[in-house]
Amino acid sequence: MEIAKLNTEQQNPKTMNIDLMSTEEIITIINQEDTLVPNVLARQVPNISEVVDRIVDAFKKGGRLIYIGAGTSGRLGIIDASECPPTFGTDPGLVVGIIAGGKEAMTEALEGVEDDKQQGQADLANINLTPDDIVVGIAASGRTPYTIGALEYAKEIGALTVSVVCSKDSEMEKISDHSISAVVGPEVITGSTRMKAGTAQKLVLNMLSTASMIKLGKVYGNLMVDVQMTNEKLHNRAVNIVKMATGASDEEARTAIKEQNYHTKAAILQITTGLRGTEVKELLEKHGGYLRDAISEFYKDGAN
Repeated sequence: MEIAKLNTEQQNPKTMNIDLMSTEEIITIINQEDTLVPNVLARQVPNISEVVDRIVDAFKKGGRLIYIGAGTSGRLGIIDASECPPTFGTDPGLVVGIIAGGKEAMTEALEGVEDDKQQGQADLANINLTPDDIVVGIAASGRTPYTIGALEYAKEIGALTVSVVCSKDSEMEKISDHSISAVVGPEVITGSTRMKAGTAQKLVLNMLSTASMIKLGKVYGNLMVDVQMTNEKLHNRAVNIVKMATGASDEEARTAIKEQNYHTKAAILQITTGLRGTEVKELLEKHGGYLRDAISEFYKDGAN
């Protein structure tokens, strides 16, 4: 499809005179356009849900979630991937973000890198893509050669493919096993897909990673019980999480965290069950890290 015909490249009739507006009017219309995004994504909930279930299946088989894209789309994938280890205690290799042009492209716009179809294939080959992995190609237009090359290679390998796009009937959508199509309409500034399209993509990635981690037992109630205590803020957050989950005092929470080698989930299980030392770790491992299941078995067996 010619770029001029893409809905992401159309002029927004509401902003034809935005350069004549006051500052408050500009901000108001940007905000109004942004509010359209959640309603568009609501129609994609069944597709997103299905992809999440496939991601969870892949993780349980030893596969990875791999985001790949160019420009804004690639940056969003890397952001989401990089936030999984501190938030959910995952291995850095479980969720991977790849951007056309590599690390340099995170802070600079590199000419031509998104047009290199073969590089998209090469970048996946370089991380030893396997059939157990899931590849999520991200592109507002749905026509980026780099990302298309990556998806085509993933299909050749036998990996599940997913497209996150903001255009109707895109090439990426036709290639992928699953498609999440968030057609948010013309941007406030024509063609500036870092705006509504970027917001839609960010929200989709939030849902994919967060829901997958919840399904993996990384969340207890609505608490991130596998948070990594890599700095003072996160250590204090972990203490608060233990206190909220158990009703323990600050001192009790800190003691349990220390005794369980700074594992938030284990500290909660220790306080909740009264178990100590390796018994806590063994019970968690028995239930694959699912805290609720571990607690349930403890009390089902009549222990107290």
